Amino acid sequence: MRRRAISSTALAAVIIVALVAVIAGFFVFQQLTAPSVAERPLRIGFSISISGDFAVPGRKQLEGIELWKEWINAKGGIFVKDQNKYYKVELVYYDDKSSKDEVIRLYEKLINEDKVDILISPYSSTLALTAAGITEKYWRLMVVVGANSDRIFQQGYKNIVGTYTPASKMLTQAIDILLEKIPSPTVAIIYKDDAFAKSVAEGAKAYAEQKGVKVAAFEMYPRDAKDLSPILTKVKGLNVDAILGGGHYEDEVLLVRQAKELAINVKLMSLLVSPSLPAFYEALKETSEGILAPSHWEPQTKPNINYGPSIEEFMTLFRQKWNSEPSYHSAAAFAAGLYIASAIEKAGTIDNAKLRQAFNELDIVTFYGRLKIDPVTGNQVGHELVLLQWQKGQKQVVWPKEVATASLIYPKPEW
Repeated sequence: MRRRAISSTALAAVIIVALVAVIAGFFVFQQLTAPSVAERPLRIGFSISISGDFAVPGRKQLEGIELWKEWINAKGGIFVKDQNKYYKVELVYYDDKSSKDEVIRLYEKLINEDKVDILISPYSSTLALTAAGITEKYWRLMVVVGANSDRIFQQGYKNIVGTYTPASKMLTQAIDILLEKIPSPTVAIIYKDDAFAKSVAEGAKAYAEQKGVKVAAFEMYPRDAKDLSPILTKVKGLNVDAILGGGHYEDEVLLVRQAKELAINVKLMSLLVSPSLPAFYEALKETSEGILAPSHWEPQTKPNINYGPSIEEFMTLFRQKWNSEPSYHSAAAFAAGLYIASAIEKAGTIDNAKLRQAFNELDIVTFYGRLKIDPVTGNQVGHELVLLQWQKGQKQVVWPKEVATASLIYPKPEW
């Protein structure tokens, strides 16, 4: 009996020792396999227009990407599976002064000297198209934000990913509204001589003619135009129902001011960029009343978010950091950061070729809306525009009707 007892005791001791060893081994394994923080940051590089023609929207875009960096780092960074590490984000950027020559120099520097991991485009289609030529030469991935000229995605480039709705669609909603109000409307399309505005104008002209709308004037003005009165005087003589077009902030504000000076009272005016910016109302006050513009995002929209923060969280964080309201440029820049993080998580690597493939397969909804690209061109096909209108000093969404926050003011009040 005693021999059996000793054997049982010994067996129990062996089992206990084995269990302790297994448990200890489990904790050691957990320590060995638990993700760590990378020794270096993930470096995301870009140029941005802090000065020059694109400075107003450029700064709003920068505010968005800066805020995303703080948000993602506060959450521990981006997990990279093949390294089992979390990477904190560092932004490497320079003022391109709204200059193509500066963009060429700076993207060469970002790639060859700074050796950044991932690139974001500069603001504006003109500058993004220039940057895309550089990044493609080095076979480097670039996420295009703040730019949506169709030309960017028609060059056969394999390493670009868009976040904006294509430019050719930006005035189609205004034309649809006009057709609801007038059986056979006439329009004047006035646009700036740059890649973005040309894509918008050409898309609007094609859509208008397809829908039976008469395009009475199709006029381009120089990039550095300081006086649009000759074109506007011509348009006034045509007695059109609507003026569509523009280019960027400075020239669009000029267009509105001179149209008012010439007492050109059309039933509908839809511009491209400036009305989405708070600075538009600050510059024009009551003159902004009734002016329309497409927007890639407004905070009143309610997407079914499955990735990233809510609209409310984004708005709170933005106001706390910048003491101002975000524009769609800010929202899109933050969303571009989310898009990059999602692609890295899906690919499990920061290898640019594998990231590009991951973007092909992604279909996410952020507070900015849906993001899904055409795998061949990289152009954005998932994101939808809304149409905003200035009403009594406030931006209101008036189209599509199912997300409208106010009824459309039509016709536009006379000056």
